[in-house]
Amino acid sequence: MKKILVIEDEPEVRENIAEILQLSGYEVMKACDCPSGVVMAGSELPDLILCDIALPGMDGYEVLHLLHSSPLTVAIPFIFLTAATEKEDIRKGMAAGADDYLTKPFEGIDLLRAVEACLKKRKPQPGPDSSKLTQPVEMGKPSVISLLRLDPAERDVTTFRKKQRVYSEGQRPAFIYYVVSGKVKTFRIHPDGKEFITHLAGAGDFLGHVALLQDGNYRDSAQALEEASLMLVPRQEFLAAMGADRRIAQYFIDLLGRDIKAQEDSLMSLAYHSLRKRVANGLLQLMVKFREGDGDSPVTGISRDNLSHFIGSATESLTRTLSDFRNEQLIDIREGKIYLLNRERLSKLVN
Repeated sequence: MKKILVIEDEPEVRENIAEILQLSGYEVMKACDCPSGVVMAGSELPDLILCDIALPGMDGYEVLHLLHSSPLTVAIPFIFLTAATEKEDIRKGMAAGADDYLTKPFEGIDLLRAVEACLKKRKPQPGPDSSKLTQPVEMGKPSVISLLRLDPAERDVTTFRKKQRVYSEGQRPAFIYYVVSGKVKTFRIHPDGKEFITHLAGAGDFLGHVALLQDGNYRDSAQALEEASLMLVPRQEFLAAMGADRRIAQYFIDLLGRDIKAQEDSLMSLAYHSLRKRVANGLLQLMVKFREGDGDSPVTGISRDNLSHFIGSATESLTRTLSDFRNEQLIDIREGKIYLLNRERLSKLVN
């Protein structure tokens, strides 16, 4: 059964297309935005992609560009869906490398004809190098660091003081940020003033890439938890590097996938885990992320307020839970730092 990926932000249009294709014997995968569509294309490798042009943030042209940057997805036929009737828009889509286009609204028979025609003329895989398609394109973080020239000898390092803003929600992204040292949090503020930490970044992590890839404004804010050194890669330099080397594009496609999975895990934890379980999981995550020293009792230094904002609880409730863990000899607290005394019991804590 042929697999078809539909990337369309309008739910009614997306479901109508899926229904027509499913009734015709196709397996259909659906994505409502560009990042999830790109990740799904790279992981599922559909036989055909239908993608709307006018998507929020990253548009259909950028999706096609990213997919053509990877040998895993470059050969997948691609059909643009557009409400535009101007010839210039159609020419732009075809020049970008699309196999066909459909102007909305369209009849079901027109959709099926376009799909069948594209599947029949599917692009052949490269002969001599076809074995590379089963190998990962991304050569690891060291290669990406080298390709983006993330070396203090080649790029300036900017120091951010403790609690200094790196960027703010609503701003237009001008850079992506690479953390050389220190800790940085990204967070959102609820209308009632409560803060929720969406991500904690340490040395070797990137920040700001999601908004830049989506061509939208920052959806969260970033702030240094302690003095932090960051390298700033200008927007145009980053986009040019992605277009010039598919390894960079593939790395950030994979990174988007990991970001989405981490957000899904966080939502699942908030919805179904008890406070004790959330605190235990949060401490274990911080130990992996910000482990200090090589002793038998890994230590993590983060304020109670930030830890509560990370796991999604009131500071008072967190403090009581940490006190319980201390009495149970799961952790110790000395000079404001938390020592994990029994990681195995923390990881197996019953919900």
